[in-house]
Amino acid sequence: MAVYSYLLFDTALGRCGLCWGEAGLRAVSFAHANEAATVAHLKKRARDAVETEIPPSQITRLIEDTNALFAGDKRDLSYAALDTDGIEPFGLSVIELTKQIGPGELKTYGDLARMLGDVGHARRVGQALGRNPFPIVVPCHRVVGANGAMTGFSAPGGAVLKRRL
Repeated sequence: MAVYSYLLFDTALGRCGLCWGEAGLRAVSFAHANEAATVAHLKKRARDAVETEIPPSQITRLIEDTNALFAGDKRDLSYAALDTDGIEPFGLSVIELTKQIGPGELKTYGDLARMLGDVGHARRVGQALGRNPFPIVVPCHRVVGANGAMTGFSAPGGAVLKRRL
């Protein structure tokens, strides 16, 4: 049985959280209305995760880079190992493509669908990103509608937060 840990940390966007295990990052959570809701969000992918105060060095680096990103620095978080167990194959493909979108770049849902072989799957790409358990690390905030609209961001704060990021 996998063992998972989580940590909440303060950012310019509120108290966010990371959850990880031996295979890598298991979940990321933006700040919710309260800490209990943030922890509950993390535990959707790691029900038995336990809180820790001393994260491993990769998680410490990820926290530092996330804070820098939220403060306006361009940071690439694609170095983070991801625990993708339980994510369906199409979602994994979308995650891999989205993870490659660098700071300052934007792609449309249609762009990603085209890269996956069928522009008709744009809506399906959006649905997969709506289930992205690694927001910020897998930068779904860099994926926009065909007309550049900030649509489809399911994190607390919605499109307003997406625009800010």
